[in-house]
Amino acid sequence: MIIEEFMKVSKQEFGTIDGQDVHLYTLENVNGMVVKVTSYGATITSVSIPCATGRKEIVCGFDTLEGYLSDEYRANAPYFGSTVGRFASRIKDGKFKIDGKEYKLATNDGPNHLHGGIKGFDKRIWDAEEFADEGEVGIRLSIESPDMEEGFPGKVLPRVTIILDNNNQLHFLYEAFTTQRTPISMTNHCYWNLSGFEETIHNHKAQVFAENYLKPDATNVPVGEIASVEGDPADLRKSKLFKDALNELPTGFEHYFVFDNRKDLRKVAAFEHQESGTSMTLSTTEPGMLFYSGYYTSDKLKRENGDRFGRYRGFCCETHRYPNGPNIPYSPGAFTHPDEKYESYTVFGFNWK
Repeated sequence: MIIEEFMKVSKQEFGTIDGQDVHLYTLENVNGMVVKVTSYGATITSVSIPCATGRKEIVCGFDTLEGYLSDEYRANAPYFGSTVGRFASRIKDGKFKIDGKEYKLATNDGPNHLHGGIKGFDKRIWDAEEFADEGEVGIRLSIESPDMEEGFPGKVLPRVTIILDNNNQLHFLYEAFTTQRTPISMTNHCYWNLSGFEETIHNHKAQVFAENYLKPDATNVPVGEIASVEGDPADLRKSKLFKDALNELPTGFEHYFVFDNRKDLRKVAAFEHQESGTSMTLSTTEPGMLFYSGYYTSDKLKRENGDRFGRYRGFCCETHRYPNGPNIPYSPGAFTHPDEKYESYTVFGFNWK
């Protein structure tokens, strides 16, 4: 399917899991930006852009399905490029209440629930349909999450639409309906390295337009306290090099930054690797972003072309509802009701020399 010269979307086989076919979809715009998405986990496997030496990858991922199924990858569980849900980030002690009734979730991060549980959305095979419109190409992915999957009440029908346009913008639109009141919070888990993995992220400039973040407890889960970034090494209101902050943060960033209480799409962050001239902006409708600098990523993981991953070799911008939101009374949008539609929209914009 081709909408105009050089703007393409294509589909190919990517392997099988338990007898189910997995496909890989390739989106390409007129400027030579290429995004690859697999139906396994609605996962971004590759984002590549033109460079002086040909092309460079700017996300962690693998070129084969086997990379996502290896023992090393599963043991480290970095969620490279995957769609996570039903509920992104942690839920403390794997439980919450609705109208006084307690629900117990699968726990896969010590005592806590993380990113949807043992078999979250990242490990499901999604139905997918590619499409092309004027100035953009994309893919719509959907699954059915049955009542009580991983402990969550209600049958949920989630959909993720991923679009690449000719302005070098990568769009993520998340939608869902539920049959019962239930927590829903979805996001993409790409790890970005704008140098093309020539180096760590230390020489990237980072800026996040947030005055506060949710302070975690001893188990690294927010329970409601909001802290100011003023005087904190995590203060990124003014652009600064990652290394200037990482030198003062023992395990780097794993901060949920709180944005203003708005639901419109607005710019919340910007990043630049000055040496290569590659930059990225981030806009979202979400109330905050879990910003992770990859301290725990295994250095044994690498792409088939030799791109090496590991500690501080990729950062995540996980735009979603508050971590532990079902247990924080003022958390915006932590629950979705049967009479409403869950929606979330995030856009990454890119420039390069």
